[in-house]
Amino acid sequence: MWDPIAFSLGPLHVHWYGIMYLVAFAQFLALGRVRIKQAHIAAEGWKVDDLDDMLFYGVLGVVVGGRLGEVFLYNFSYYFANPLEIFAVWKGGMSFHGGFIGVLIAMTLWSRKRGRKLMNVMDFIAPLVPLGYAAGRFGNFINHELPGRAADPSLPWAMMWPGIDYPVHPSPLYQTLVDGILLFIILWLYARKPRPFMAVSGMFSLLYGCARCFTEFFRVPDYTVYFAGLPITAGQLWSIPMIILGIVLLVIAYRNPGKKPVQA
Repeated sequence: MWDPIAFSLGPLHVHWYGIMYLVAFAQFLALGRVRIKQAHIAAEGWKVDDLDDMLFYGVLGVVVGGRLGEVFLYNFSYYFANPLEIFAVWKGGMSFHGGFIGVLIAMTLWSRKRGRKLMNVMDFIAPLVPLGYAAGRFGNFINHELPGRAADPSLPWAMMWPGIDYPVHPSPLYQTLVDGILLFIILWLYARKPRPFMAVSGMFSLLYGCARCFTEFFRVPDYTVYFAGLPITAGQLWSIPMIILGIVLLVIAYRNPGKKPVQA
């Protein structure tokens, strides 16, 4: 396993986890510049300046929302007992679902500032999200977070995990590949052509929710709830609303496939 600390400058330790977040934000800008050049996106008046401004709001949404999501959705009892740990973001512990809500709030503020429809903004940024998510999950892997469930020792990629004395599935790598890279490929190809208003956002929400529900089967859950006798992990619990939201948005989008409303 990698050392979570990339390098040190005297008493200052720079963690790979933080570097992965910088990679995530950098790829947002890089992919955003490519997306702006797509004819149907350029026709909506998107500019490079929008990316820089949006990123500032997005970073706040990801960091604040992701951390508060980890606190309130996943590990409230721990952080209630150790409130100062809430600020120790370099140790890891960022919830995607909290970050998703944080970005929604941040983009609501940005869209009002720029006079755009919120869902037009979300349609634009949705294909830029999965690779950033992949970078974050790879950071979890380097940080020795989110261990997988017990794996058959004969599985070629089964790994020994710090603090666990049996081989496990490398669940952060599964989520990097499936929830992140695979989702990016599908969504990027889908969004290359003009789609009905809200369809790209709906597709992202649906695909992420489904992918996360799948990869959760290989990860030690933060906690488990039971519905009709069936175990549902915390990650699946918070992903089910995303699946429902995605279906609703896609149904609405394809029932009204006319011109996208861009301005608020």
